[in-house]
Amino acid sequence: MSRIAVLCGTGMLNLADIAAAEKNSEITDVKVQTNWGEVPIRIIQNSEGKIFFIDRHHLDENSRTPPHMIDHRSNVFAASSCNPDLIISINSVGSIINELPPGNIGIIGDIIDLTQIPWTFHDSNAVHSDRTSHFNSKYNAKCSTILDKIQGNSLKNLVIAQCVGPQYESPAEIDVLEKLGANVVGMTLGPESRLISETEFPHIALACSSNWAAGRSPKGRETHINHNEVNEIAEKMIDTLIQCIFFLQTNIE
Repeated sequence: MSRIAVLCGTGMLNLADIAAAEKNSEITDVKVQTNWGEVPIRIIQNSEGKIFFIDRHHLDENSRTPPHMIDHRSNVFAASSCNPDLIISINSVGSIINELPPGNIGIIGDIIDLTQIPWTFHDSNAVHSDRTSHFNSKYNAKCSTILDKIQGNSLKNLVIAQCVGPQYESPAEIDVLEKLGANVVGMTLGPESRLISETEFPHIALACSSNWAAGRSPKGRETHINHNEVNEIAEKMIDTLIQCIFFLQTNIE
């Protein structure tokens, strides 16, 4: 029986509910206690195994934790505590390249994180985890197979640039990031990937293009980014994401 942990955020509030309805599964809600805070997890179980959904922003009745205030150690520790065969990060991103317009999903192959914010589980004794090939190539290839089928294409080996937020980037910042080699930009995968590299679990990351990066809209360089619109576009990708997750669940090795 497979076990997959899913870390998600913008536009993904209903991801677990829709996934459960797809397989006619019940949802179990639990809370994992960590040294960095309590983490809610929504669990669905089907004939293939269990899927553990973690909203990295920890929604409550009044607010969602902004990206710069997330303690990613709690989320990654909670995901690891599920003893997953695979951890999937789902990331809403701004697209710098024309090949990944809003509404499309690509596969992250590498990351540029120059934020200079340290993230580790090891503050007392140095542990130097390797990040040379951090995102799992085997499961990236499997993900590419199902995205090709659903979308008609799958952009692989995307490079994501980590920015802090909560503000969106400026057009000049996007220009610099592109020159450094970035294809998309986001606010959460940097810390997650660093911490997951300190675990033994395979990790992949999906880039959900929910907006054009600042200055890259076909409507003009001064086109504003509206977060409500970003959220709405992200929500439209839920069905595709669920198909990817279920496909991976049936192809765990």
